[in-house]
Order: sequence, then structure tokens, then C-alpha cells
Amino acid sequence: MTVLSAGDAMTSLRQAQRAAAPWPYAELDPERLRAAGWRPTPIRDLILKVHQRCNLACDYCYVYESTDQSWRDRPAVMADEIWQAAVDNLARHAAAHGLRRVQVILHGGEPLLFRLDRIERLVAFLHARMPQTTQVRVGMQTNGVLLTRTTVNRLVELGISVGVSVDGAQPDHDRHRRTHSGRGSFTAVVRALDLLREPANRSAYAGILTTVAPDTDPVATFEALSAFDPPMIDFLLPHANWGEPPPAARPGATPYADWLITVFDRWYGRDEPVRIRLFDDILALLLGGASGSEQVGLSPAGMLVVESDGALEQVDALKSAYPGAAATGLDVRRDELDRVFDDAGVAARQLGAQALSSTCQACPVRPVCGGGHYAHRYRPGAGFLNPSVYCDDMRRLIDHVSARVAADLNRAARPEKR
Repeated sequence: MTVLSAGDAMTSLRQAQRAAAPWPYAELDPERLRAAGWRPTPIRDLILKVHQRCNLACDYCYVYESTDQSWRDRPAVMADEIWQAAVDNLARHAAAHGLRRVQVILHGGEPLLFRLDRIERLVAFLHARMPQTTQVRVGMQTNGVLLTRTTVNRLVELGISVGVSVDGAQPDHDRHRRTHSGRGSFTAVVRALDLLREPANRSAYAGILTTVAPDTDPVATFEALSAFDPPMIDFLLPHANWGEPPPAARPGATPYADWLITVFDRWYGRDEPVRIRLFDDILALLLGGASGSEQVGLSPAGMLVVESDGALEQVDALKSAYPGAAATGLDVRRDELDRVFDDAGVAARQLGAQALSSTCQACPVRPVCGGGHYAHRYRPGAGFLNPSVYCDDMRRLIDHVSARVAADLNRAARPEKR
């Protein structure tokens, strides 16, 4: 077997990326961008893929079921030297950029397969190494199956906030989120959420992550999720692109917008409603604020992934585009985090409106939509300089929310009749 040098491997990666995505890899030059005034946004969120395997076999998983199968060649468990190098690298980055806040997110696969004792050592090392002037938050995204009372209690003590993936009511959840033997995981997830809801554990309860499925009842899904009393619900569109369209896509239809609009109308105006990140972000953007996620808005992306073998990569969602779409060719043990800003893909996700297609540039909802999620813009052989594959859905959703807000503002501005 031929083993490529680091330089040869980087050259091979860049050639593959230029062929698969001419924009940005053949057309965007970070050095020229800097000369023109672009200044990279520092990395504030670092995802550690502490365990590369999962105890579930979800049929829509963008890691295991997508075109990029690089997980197969990576260690199942992140070695101590990898996460220690990642923490030290982040600490240097935070000090160099004077960052007041950073977040480390434990991810997988399933991060609880990493084992609680390793997590304890990682968190202790993290707090010991970070600059005293930098606030450190630790998060975890889990499927919830391994969250026992002992584990939850320890996560509370460690100050780790936990997001749980759940897809609504039991039949809908168990249809997609099954064990490798085919059994549904809903019962185990409910047990985990019930633990997190307890008053003593609420500090560790970050919220629920749900993938939008237009073939489910949106109101029933929303009510099922709300019953778990989450601090926040994060509705995500399935990762898709122009080469691999969304599963429910149909010409002339907007099934994802229709589903989300039904939920929005149920949610909007309720007394003390549960937070829904997507709706919160759209409302904030309509009122002149900023977005807190990559689904909407033009905020620069400041997130990186450290894979279990030490590879520095962009967000996992890009794995749904083509093999190597998330890769930078860098390694957390030998490369400083600032080196990622020489990667055209990283730069593209920080350019805001400059990274949008002419169609998006001319769109009246551009400041709110922001072109949609970067991964959803991919077109094979062309790259990412395209509207989102969810363009029609995003436009319909934003127009609907905008109309509701405008109507409320107009009513509030009218003088009361006496």
C-alpha cells in the first residue's frame, strides 16, 4: 500500500476538491481576500468527535449514510494525545485572539460511548489549560440511549450541557432512530429526557434536536417535543443538495415550509413558548439582529471539527455533499487552528453575502435567509455558489413569518379607538 506524504496528501485533496467544487476551491483565494480586507473570524466552537461509532443506525444519518464514508478509516475512540492536542491548540487560539468565550462540544457517533471516566479527564484538562480570561462551556450532543441517572448526575457536576436527538412522537421517532438490531430507541430517550427535566438536572438540559419530516404531523410532533419541557427545540432540515435532493421534494411544492409554517403558527404568540432556534433566528434577523446558527443569516461560521484521528475538518453537514467536502488536510497535532483560514472552504463560510450566488444576491429576503445552510447549496461539478436546494421552502417560510410580524407591528402602531 502506498502511503502519501503530508504534502502529497494535501495536493491530492485539493485536486479532488477543485474538481468536485470549483467554487470555492478553484475560484476563491484566501490570500487575495485578506489583501482586499477580509479578516477571519476566530474559532469559538470546537467539536471533538470523541467516539467515531454509534449505538444507533438512523436511516437518515449524514455521517454514516452519506456519500462521505471517511469514518470507516478512523479510530473508533479518540486517543488522549488527540484531545489533549485539541485543547492546547484551542487554548493558544483563544489567547492569541483574546477570546472571552469558547465552547467545546463532545460529539460522535455517540459521545457517551467514549466513557464517563475519559470525559471527566478531558473536562478537567480543558479547564486547566484554557486562559483564565476565557469562559469555557462544554456541550454534548447525544442520542440519549446511554443517559442513566448516574451519568446525568455526573454531567451536571461537570457543567456539561446536553442536547438530545429525538424525532417527535414514538412511531415517528422509532421509524428512523433504531438500534443496529432494528429496535426503536424512543423508550430509552424518554427515560433520558425525564432525567434531564428533573429540577436538580435542569442545568444540564440544553434542548432537543429534531430533523424535519414532512410526512409527519407537524402539530403532533411539536406537542410531543414540547411535552418534554425542553429549554429549546432545534428543527433541522435534512441535509440535501442539488445532486441529492431532499426526500420530500416535489416540483412546485414547498413541503418543508408547509410543515414548519404549521408549527410556527401553533408556536407564535403562545404565553411563554418553548424556544425554537430556527424561528428565534428568523425573528431576530427580521428585526435587525443576528443569527445563532448556520441555517439562516449571514453570520460568519466560527466552528471546527476535530475527528478521532486528529484531522481538522469543517462541519459534518458537508459530508452530505461529496467525499472530502469537510476536509482541510490539517491535523490538530501539527497545525495551529489559524491555518484553517488558508482553506477556501473555511473562508467561503465566513464571507457572508460575498459567498452568495447572483440569484441570492437579488433576493429580497437575502439578509434573513443568507442563502440557507452552506451544505445545501452544493451542485455537483459546480460547487457551492448556488441557492439552497431548499430555496423555495426558505422563501415561503420567511415570507410567512415576516407577514405575521408585520401585522403585529402594524396593530401595535395603530392608536386605540376611544
